[in-house]
Amino acid sequence: MSHILVVEDETIIRQAVRRLLQRHDYEVTDVDSLDAAREQDFSQFDLIISDLRLPGGNGTELIELAGKTPVLIMTSYASLRSAVDAMKMGAVDYIAKPFDHDEMLRSVKHILSESKLSQPEQGSAKGTTASSGETPASGIIGSCEPMLLLFKKISKVAPTDATVLIQGESGTGKELVAKALHMQSRRVNAPMISVNCAAIPETLIESELFGHEKGAFTGATALRQGLVEAADGGTLFLDEIGELPLEAQARLLRVLQEGEIRRVGSVQSRKVDVRLIAATHRNLKELASVGEFREDLYYRLNVVELHLPPLRNRGDDVLELAEALLVRCYERMNHAPMHFTDEALMAIAEYNWPGNVRELENAVERAVILADDEAIGPEQLGIELSSSPDRYLSESMRQGLLENVPYSEPNDSQSAQGDLSLDDYFMHFVLENEATMTETELARKLGISRKSLWERRQRLGIPRKKSNK
Repeated sequence: MSHILVVEDETIIRQAVRRLLQRHDYEVTDVDSLDAAREQDFSQFDLIISDLRLPGGNGTELIELAGKTPVLIMTSYASLRSAVDAMKMGAVDYIAKPFDHDEMLRSVKHILSESKLSQPEQGSAKGTTASSGETPASGIIGSCEPMLLLFKKISKVAPTDATVLIQGESGTGKELVAKALHMQSRRVNAPMISVNCAAIPETLIESELFGHEKGAFTGATALRQGLVEAADGGTLFLDEIGELPLEAQARLLRVLQEGEIRRVGSVQSRKVDVRLIAATHRNLKELASVGEFREDLYYRLNVVELHLPPLRNRGDDVLELAEALLVRCYERMNHAPMHFTDEALMAIAEYNWPGNVRELENAVERAVILADDEAIGPEQLGIELSSSPDRYLSESMRQGLLENVPYSEPNDSQSAQGDLSLDDYFMHFVLENEATMTETELARKLGISRKSLWERRQRLGIPRKKSNK
């Protein structure tokens, strides 16, 4: 059970946070001042949640005193400046009051899981060794070959200040990769500022990124610091950078070339120390060739390129992800433990997931809400399998199966001639034995895992025969 210290001078808020955390099985100690907090043994806590403004000083003073214990700052002074200041001083996260209960719980769970991942127990990581450093402390789940290669690249590039371009389809988790790069960099104690370039109106993008001087344009009634400047000393993550207007691209190029910015309406430049990570689902090289993206900026961004594979190409990862998302979802909703039926797991494995991990997460959340009991079936997931199994079979194999040709062990000459492939063997074995064997027995006889059995069924188009019981 995780032990959390809550430091808050307002009695109602302090008691509300304590009750919220205790309802979710956290052990809580609460105090009402900075002096009372200083008397605590910080090593006994897994997390400290502190108000920014406290009697006797600021909650950020606890960051240095806490040592390795993470500190979450909460404040009603919700501004970018106070958030950046708190995180520059070492706070792991920032939450503005009044906050939603789910928002608080998500932050707490995320911080505690990140803290545990950053200090892994020996031999605890699946598919990796404790000393390999190949799995980033970011909450990314994956053990297929493309993901293991991605983890290895992250571990190599993260400690450097090299600019990184993350490419992948929408919903694959590009921001998680950016966070992994930041968490493993020397800038981990500085802020990471994330910006979705597609979400900011074109008329405001330059002001948002680079700031403006008072009177620079109509409505600029005060000096404003831009997000690039706010990320000084840390990491700037620009998502959907392919949507950045050409004028803003020119300004960004100067940041990369000269390490300086100029606010809109200013005649003076300011030096900034920012590590840039960009992400896109579009082909920037093609955009550059038709004049929709600056070619010089593309080559500046593409120092190191990381590619996130779509979920449909990640094999058994989809089932591992589904299980992890299910646990996270039912815990967040205060639901009793739930599980997928075998039919639901088959549907998850067979579906193409065009929306990738984001679509899977939405499907799992929908299933948790709609399920009548702890078992989740394919009908609650709301996915439609439109592919026909017959399209995977060759004409000769289909004819042989229709004629019920018995399977016999191949001799050496048959194997050498390629008369019977592994796929042929698998298909004959499954079709001949699935009526009398369970999925577990089939997998054991074949010498593979149940997940591998489901994956190969999907690839060969062999639907699981439904039980008549």
